[in-house]
Amino acid sequence: MIKPSDVLQGNNLFYPWEKIIGACVFTDNKDIADRLERMGVQVGGTGTGKDLVLPHEIEHIYPDYSLYGIKDTAYGFLSRGCPRQCPFCIVANKEGTKSVKVADLSEWWSGQKNIVLCDPNILACEQSLDLLQQLVDSKAHVDVNQGLDIRLINKENIEILNKMKVNALHFAWDNPKTDLRDKFYFYKEYGALNDHRKLRVYVLVNYWSTFEEDLKRVYWLRDNGYDPYVMIYDKKNAPKRIKRLGRWVNSKFIFRACEKFEDYI
Repeated sequence: MIKPSDVLQGNNLFYPWEKIIGACVFTDNKDIADRLERMGVQVGGTGTGKDLVLPHEIEHIYPDYSLYGIKDTAYGFLSRGCPRQCPFCIVANKEGTKSVKVADLSEWWSGQKNIVLCDPNILACEQSLDLLQQLVDSKAHVDVNQGLDIRLINKENIEILNKMKVNALHFAWDNPKTDLRDKFYFYKEYGALNDHRKLRVYVLVNYWSTFEEDLKRVYWLRDNGYDPYVMIYDKKNAPKRIKRLGRWVNSKFIFRACEKFEDYI
């Protein structure tokens, strides 16, 4: 395991390995990535701004979960890419503007009780029904951690989702100028999950919406059986009122006890 002190002090990172490959996900860590590269580590990832990718045989090798002490959970992608091209998201530039199948579940799952699916937009993939059915057939508990595109929800995929073992489903309502209310109504009519605590909706703020538009989405989702979760763009530099909104909505005990943001102290 590479320690931050090794990076800072320039210690020999390679012994006893012949090569170290790293991934820098966030640009905030680019300075550490640059230092590692100067020591001979090969670093890729979205945080570097480089287009480096793993060789095909490495990308598709069964993960060695024991490296991280993981026993009962499998992590992976069944599809990559997204057609939405949201300007705040790097997926389209990094993975393409079309959601395409990249693996079958058996490539990175072998009977674990839990599955964490990292796909950016699995419902946009042409093989989405087959991929969702693979998750159902696994009989594992599935966490779709990047969320599902509510705009692509229909009776056919809802029928499969209703059979999947999930503790919760995640959607998003990023742009207030895109009216998604009919789609949220549609899921509530046909979806199996009706507990608001299990229907989380990410709400992007501090990007292209007014504060009033943010509150409107938050109130509507709560009043219609969904659990809003505020995602603050550029949180470090966000106005205090935006940060207070995030604390109020995302602190669920407070959010349910305090009905209006104006009453939150």
